[in-house]
Amino acid sequence: MHQTEESANAPTAAPAAVLTGLGSWLPPRGVTNDELSAHLDTSDTWIRERIGISVRRRADPKTATSDLATEAGARALRSAGVTQADAVVLATTTPDHPCPATAPIVAARLGLVNAAAFDIAAGCSGFLHATTVAAGLIHSGTADRVLVIGAETMSAIIDLEDRSTAPIFGDGAGAAVLEAGRPGQPGALGEVVWGSDGEHADAIMIPVGGSRNRDSRQSAPHSERHVQMRGNEVFRHAVRRMTAAANRAAAAAGWEPQDIDRLIVHQANARISAAVSDALGVPPERVPSNIATVGNTAAASIPLLLADAAAEGTLRPGHRVLLVAFGSGLAWAATTLVWPPGLHAER
Repeated sequence: MHQTEESANAPTAAPAAVLTGLGSWLPPRGVTNDELSAHLDTSDTWIRERIGISVRRRADPKTATSDLATEAGARALRSAGVTQADAVVLATTTPDHPCPATAPIVAARLGLVNAAAFDIAAGCSGFLHATTVAAGLIHSGTADRVLVIGAETMSAIIDLEDRSTAPIFGDGAGAAVLEAGRPGQPGALGEVVWGSDGEHADAIMIPVGGSRNRDSRQSAPHSERHVQMRGNEVFRHAVRRMTAAANRAAAAAGWEPQDIDRLIVHQANARISAAVSDALGVPPERVPSNIATVGNTAAASIPLLLADAAAEGTLRPGHRVLLVAFGSGLAWAATTLVWPPGLHAER
């Protein structure tokens, strides 16, 4: 069959970013609520009822974010059945060093020779921001395969004696491989809805340690060198922003609430997830959760939950999946995909 002039000149659809691999890694040590209650003014009952966490993982002092990221990245590559990637995008709030970025260190350890590698700091929404950037690289033809990692050593930046943050955060890493594919095929990321509200950036903040308050690094109170969070304010913003972003992402995919088979919400707080799913009209049985056993792992939250749900069979081929996250910045993001066949997460 001969091409017509029209078909020969027809524009070729830009490639889509397709999910082909998932991996995760958690530090072996679990810290229970009872262990925390021994030195904090709290209790197992209060933490479980108010936050939804029973245990969180903590890395030992010799383990850094690059260690967690490398383990998760290696597993994601094996899950996809590949050994190389054109780029590594690492979402983290806890880099190994202020300079250089942690992603090049991870890329080198994974043997990804000459891969572009850089960090993204978007708090707990970091993984979805990183996948959006990776999808842009693929869509533009700059990369055919991107390794996206969310990794956090939150124990390095929280005050372990602060009852408002110490029970919440955990350490861990999750990773995904995105490859160039056809728009609309299973595993292809849908339209992304994202944004930020810097007017409220101080709702989740480490006050000192950066260029803004550099003269007070040594003299600042101990508490200002760690994450400070206004929990009630964050709760309100998280529910409102995630609900709005999720609604827009679902509408872009042409989905009604009843069409959503699985709602993957950033594991910040069990009550936040419940409020978002209720606002969206998605039944609780369609909302996987792992916060009880890992805590809030910030940028690692979404890929860790995806890996757990995939490995446990909660995510099945053909499921319409809506992902949404919210974090410091304040920043948020949401997107969709249809779960692909043959994807086996490696944990």
